[in-house]
Amino acid sequence: MKTVIATLLIAAPLLATGLGASAAEPAKKPAAKTATKTAVAKKTPAKKASAAPKVAAAAGGAAVAAGAGAAAMASTSQSLSAEELAIAERVHTGRIACELGAFVNVTADASNPGYFNIDGKGFKYHMSPVKTSTGTVRLEDKHAGAVWLQIANKSMLMNQKVGQRLADECMSPDQLQVAEAIKKNPPPSLLDAPRPGQ
Repeated sequence: MKTVIATLLIAAPLLATGLGASAAEPAKKPAAKTATKTAVAKKTPAKKASAAPKVAAAAGGAAVAAGAGAAAMASTSQSLSAEELAIAERVHTGRIACELGAFVNVTADASNPGYFNIDGKGFKYHMSPVKTSTGTVRLEDKHAGAVWLQIANKSMLMNQKVGQRLADECMSPDQLQVAEAIKKNPPPSLLDAPRPGQ
């Protein structure tokens, strides 16, 4: 995303300069021209100016796509630390059922150890493990802004860029067992804990 923003910031002044130069060209024409030729000259830059943003937008879109593609390729070639590889070993894989009949497929990327392909209805991400202070398993696709969080009894997929949960209450068979155990023997509430001095 930083590459995309940087590309747009660099391209914007160049486009403005180019549009300013094309608009200034009619002023350089000799005043001795007839009124008809002046009217034609005025129409021509307007057409060029209206076409320039379309061309610039197409070029910008291609640059954005190329930047995103290059960034995605760079992320897949990065080797992971021993700590990140240890996190990857704890990731539940397979077709994981989620709430409302949704599902998420989590598969290890055979060509990139420690990386995972996560897909489902309307999404597909290439993720790598990220260290957390809580010990939660966290996978991220930094370019797409997607995050897969896995705790003992469930997992969740979010898109942080749009602030949306794509899949919630996802449970692998192991997580389902933990969730059932929690239902049978719920942990004590923090509110029920004895206060100091009691």
